Amino acid sequence: MRKAAIFGAAGAIGSCVAAELERRAVPFRAVGRSKSRLETAFGGLEQAEIFDADVGDLRSAGAAARGVDTIFYCVGLPYPSHSQHPRLMRTTLEAAASMGVERLVLASSVYSYGVPRTPRVAETHSREPETRKGRYRKEQEDLVMEAHRAGRVQGSIVRLPDFYGPGAAQALANLIFEGALANKAANWLGPVNTPHEFVFVPDTGPVIVEVASRPECYGEAWNLGGPGAINTLDFITRVYRAAGLAPKYRTAGRGMLKFLGWFNPLMRELPEMLYLQETPVILDDSKLLAQLGDVHKTPYDEGIRETVEWMRARQVK
Repeated sequence: MRKAAIFGAAGAIGSCVAAELERRAVPFRAVGRSKSRLETAFGGLEQAEIFDADVGDLRSAGAAARGVDTIFYCVGLPYPSHSQHPRLMRTTLEAAASMGVERLVLASSVYSYGVPRTPRVAETHSREPETRKGRYRKEQEDLVMEAHRAGRVQGSIVRLPDFYGPGAAQALANLIFEGALANKAANWLGPVNTPHEFVFVPDTGPVIVEVASRPECYGEAWNLGGPGAINTLDFITRVYRAAGLAPKYRTAGRGMLKFLGWFNPLMRELPEMLYLQETPVILDDSKLLAQLGDVHKTPYDEGIRETVEWMRARQVK
């Protein structure tokens, strides 16, 4: 890579990709809608170029893609806006083609797999999402692979489970950390007695950048799992223990979420995603591990401790 661009740089995954590019001394353009937020996040990095742009606008996306050879697409959207995922990807791919961008790596999720049919989900698992958000993610992924097959750009996809860690304020697990740090009950969606998988967000950047650096990784999707499945209640207990507290939690089931949805647009979007707690997707990333070899996965206790310390430091400020 001579120069990269991170679309959605200020989000949790984009920030970790930026940290890895900085570590590797690869110049990169941090792209997002808020210039002030970008400057706060990346203003002190030697390799960063701040570039505020709307990647949903072709001219703006084209300007953000000019002069780079690799785009890391890390754009996150709130649930009520998930229908925009395919449109934004179409615009990004058109901008990339017009500017001669060689490579695009999409940071995706488990949504496109739908309800799991195997205990662990490999890249060969069918992608038959039953939810609207899963279909939007599948369409987004398909657009990348179609562009790759057509020779417009080399495309690759890295799928991630739920994540947690410093800067992951929009992650589902952040509800647990917020509850613990406030000495209140944590809010959770669905059952707490099922296995789940979380990846420590700083672990994602090195893997995504390494995939981007290897020509043999293009034209395919790659799973990156966490350090293993963990019972959700066990995860909650470890978070509260790291905060020096006994665990406290409350859950919202399908009926409660549907009721709350009458008053809150976000709550209206949640019931269809409860399958992720009821029949969890646990990723099989053996293909990735065989390809990359040494992949660091932070153990849960270590990642939880670092997250609690980071959040406490932020509270002091």
